[in-house]
Amino acid sequence: MSFEIDEQTVLAKIDEQVKNNPVVLYMKGTPQMPSCGFSSRTAAALVETGEKFAFVNVLADQGIYQFLPKYQDWPTFPQLYIDGELQGGCDITLELAESGELKTLMAAANAKVDQA
Repeated sequence: MSFEIDEQTVLAKIDEQVKNNPVVLYMKGTPQMPSCGFSSRTAAALVETGEKFAFVNVLADQGIYQFLPKYQDWPTFPQLYIDGELQGGCDITLELAESGELKTLMAAANAKVDQA
């Protein structure tokens, strides 16, 4: 028995997650049990900042796995969103971490929510 996954419903769910979490990482697996090297390195960079972040295991939600690449026209996982903006994948996140900008962006996004 198969059922159709509704693209608009899934995209609305992704939009809600991106807008309701100051920092959200779409990854394969979880930060504690990543399922690919790129997701592992990206999650580790976020953890190292000491800042709060949400994550979505794309392997646990077929709809998100299927339609997230269409959300911001980014074809691969992981995908990092900070303050509603797509930052990019593993390489970009690691560059931001190396420059110190990752912690700054995450702290600023988290501070907006803490003040609300």
